Amino acid sequence: MQGQTPADGQEPALRSLTTALRVLQCFSMEEPELGVTEIALRLGVGKSTVHRILTTLERNGFVRKDETTRRYRLGLSVLTLGGILMSNLEIYREGQHLLESFVNRFDETVHLAVLEGLSTVYVSKIESKHPVPMLTHLGRKNPLHCTSSGKAILAFQEDELIQEVIRRGLTRYTRTTITDPEQLLLRLEDIRRQGFATSEGELRDGVSSVAVPVRDYTRKVVGAVTVVGPTYRFTPDKVRTLARQLLDVGREISTRLGYYVRRSP
Repeated sequence: MQGQTPADGQEPALRSLTTALRVLQCFSMEEPELGVTEIALRLGVGKSTVHRILTTLERNGFVRKDETTRRYRLGLSVLTLGGILMSNLEIYREGQHLLESFVNRFDETVHLAVLEGLSTVYVSKIESKHPVPMLTHLGRKNPLHCTSSGKAILAFQEDELIQEVIRRGLTRYTRTTITDPEQLLLRLEDIRRQGFATSEGELRDGVSSVAVPVRDYTRKVVGAVTVVGPTYRFTPDKVRTLARQLLDVGREISTRLGYYVRRSP
């Protein structure tokens, strides 16, 4: 019947837009190049639909096609939009110089992460002079329960969000990943008390990190600063030193975002 709404509740134009966005989300650091068939199988849609969407995206610079392999990569239009986002992301603007100073002093890689849904997303990364491959990159999403940045953020969220993370399941990545809800809740209490979070091989074996929360003018924790490196360099003494200095960095970024400590009368 003319004018009837499709079963999925979306108009055809919106359904096509949704599919196009899902096509873009198929690309990743692990799979930067994909073919039509791979995308179609992954999304459960026809190859003709995927080809039509890719053609439109290519015409507008969002993907580019390798004429030899007939496979696609993301195009520069994605980078342009990302640049606009980063330049207008206040936590990035206020934190960048402080992160650079920290790396210059301690020569360890630093990230700035923000909360997105039930994950953290890296919005800034500054490498040390002797980086170790850790598969971290801008835009990477990480779980909340087994990263220092995730726990530093999660510890200060509403109980509803914490319980939702637990309800979704605490996936095990290594032998030290926290998978018991009670253990996670106790760890979050410790983080609230000491003001920083740590992770020792909880997401990847041999990789450790320390993180502190960042607050904005609403007093909510909106992100975290985290320093990441190989476990053999993160001795207990060094972790304590990094935590003390990161707390200063986190407070300074928070202040620049409008956060202030209320004084008792």
